[in-house]
Amino acid sequence: MTTILLQAQQGGGGMMMLLMMVAIFAIMYFFMIRPQQKQQKEIRNFQNQLTEGTPVVTGGGIYGTVKSIDLARNTVDVKIAKDTVVTVAKGSVFRDANSNMMQK
Repeated sequence: MTTILLQAQQGGGGMMMLLMMVAIFAIMYFFMIRPQQKQQKEIRNFQNQLTEGTPVVTGGGIYGTVKSIDLARNTVDVKIAKDTVVTVAKGSVFRDANSNMMQK
């Protein structure tokens, strides 16, 4: 009789463990994965809406202004000083230097 009761208690514990795992995954999704996806979408939209004259910060931390955009090569020419223009990959331009988009 005691063996049957012990087996019944163990069966309920497996279901509780499954519910706990689902709850932990849901918490991780809503507090970690979903906000990260939203931030990546905002960055991607910013990169797609770049125009000449937009102040930006590159992935390397260089502040500058977009001089031209080459969609064929997927690059951006960024003016960082009076006569200095660097070419960077469009994907490494992360934000407008004057906004706090990344600091939300």
